[in-house]
Amino acid sequence: MTIYQDRIDAGRRLAEALAGYAGRQDVLVLGLPRGGVPVAAEVARALHAPLDVMVVRKLGAPWQPELAMGAIASGGIRLLNERVVRALGVDHEAIQEVAEREAEELRRRETAYRGDRPPFDARGRQVILVDDGMATGSTMRAAVAAVRHLEPARVVVAVPTAAADTCQILRAEADEVICLDTPEPFMAVGCWYRDFGQTSDAEVTDLLARTPAPDRES
Repeated sequence: MTIYQDRIDAGRRLAEALAGYAGRQDVLVLGLPRGGVPVAAEVARALHAPLDVMVVRKLGAPWQPELAMGAIASGGIRLLNERVVRALGVDHEAIQEVAEREAEELRRRETAYRGDRPPFDARGRQVILVDDGMATGSTMRAAVAAVRHLEPARVVVAVPTAAADTCQILRAEADEVICLDTPEPFMAVGCWYRDFGQTSDAEVTDLLARTPAPDRES
């Protein structure tokens, strides 16, 4: 079971597993804000690939916000974890309230990170979706669904650590899943990092500014 020093360490190790994509002109690396962006930035640098963000928001259970009952992503994508919803007895009104609140935050983050730049162009590209880890996988599943609508050639999910059953779920939805470690019991993503401090909006925008941007949609 690997313990990463921080997200930079995790990104560098993850990049080694993605070496087969290095130097390709059709690769696009997308980090899931906020914590996935420092990992993705290291991957993008190592692969000599452009970097952007795929903004996704977890839908936390009303009385247990850290537990994901689903997620939303850019483009109106919304996925629910029906097993969690049923187990907690969350009704439609409560789900809608959480979804509306998170949609507002999603729009705020898109404006903060991207400003007035147009969306990236994923059509025909090898899109690598990167996060710092996956517990339930709700946000990554929403990201995969959102990217699929943009007609990429391939969708690759890449994370340093994840729950084994979550990786199995994603393998049915992405073209490839690269995960360096699936510890058991998994517990939480932060358990596998020595430094798992919160990534700020300023750090995300700084990393995007310092890493080559992808070609944009015309």
